[in-house]
Amino acid sequence: MQEPANQVPPAIQIDSLSKTFAGGFEALKGVSLDVSKGEIFALLGPNGAGKTTLISIVCGLVNPSGGTVKVEGFDILSDYRETRSRVGLVPQELTTDAFATVFGTVRFSRGLFGKPHDDVYVEQVLRDLSLWEKRDSEVHMLSGGMKRRLLIAKAMVHEPDVLFLDEPTAGVDVELRRDMWNLVRRLRDRGVTIVLTTHYIEEAEEMADRVGVINNGELILVQEKNALMQRLGEKRLVLKLNERLDTIPPTLSEKYELSLSDGGETLTYVYDARGEHTGITGLLSDLRDANLHFTDLDTEQSSLEDIFVNLVEQQR
Repeated sequence: MQEPANQVPPAIQIDSLSKTFAGGFEALKGVSLDVSKGEIFALLGPNGAGKTTLISIVCGLVNPSGGTVKVEGFDILSDYRETRSRVGLVPQELTTDAFATVFGTVRFSRGLFGKPHDDVYVEQVLRDLSLWEKRDSEVHMLSGGMKRRLLIAKAMVHEPDVLFLDEPTAGVDVELRRDMWNLVRRLRDRGVTIVLTTHYIEEAEEMADRVGVINNGELILVQEKNALMQRLGEKRLVLKLNERLDTIPPTLSEKYELSLSDGGETLTYVYDARGEHTGITGLLSDLRDANLHFTDLDTEQSSLEDIFVNLVEQQR
């Protein structure tokens, strides 16, 4: 179906994307995803889930086995040069020319994409990333954090429409993380689309508009950030009962979200930790009225791993 003339096409359009490596390993299994212009999209998943493979395909570093990908309306295979010039990538690995200067490295990266020399813009990028004072330093003399800043500068200097950040804060200091997020916000304000992969849910909570969860090569969830955060706000109150309970009394089950485990010796109450009222005080009072006593209690927070496990189990 043809899109209405006034509808802005997505910055990234991924349709039924698959990748099978030599040996038969399926890294991606029919992934479909649209990312809007100017959106910050966080792609979450455990190691080996397919995050880096997906990014590498969009950036032209890995060939897909099937499906299509478009960047700003251009196909990554038939319009390779056009799409490659429109994306910037900050990879996980610190790979740079060790003996080049910081300024020379960033300036060269701009030229690789056919952009005219613009030393004023190169200077601005280096200043934004607190690299200007290191402009004449050779890359091998930089600390790990400074090398990470340099990778970001190289990815940005050709003014891409779409910027990929692949685990950008892995092993970096707090100052760099703060600088990076400030820079990402400024880029988004200028209309740049940001795709972020991370293990850390707090990064998605801080920055993202939407969140996708990928596991075993399949995109199993795409949600607005606030909706996913609501899931992560779920907590459990775990009560070790004094006596074994066969069933939960209706006076409690009709009022609270409760479950029994450990042969009836553990009672679990699920509640929203972000809600104005958790209901815990009322539950403890109602337990006492029902003559149910406990020897111990604890609270548990839902983790991102919990969400992965639950979603995978739902797929079976």
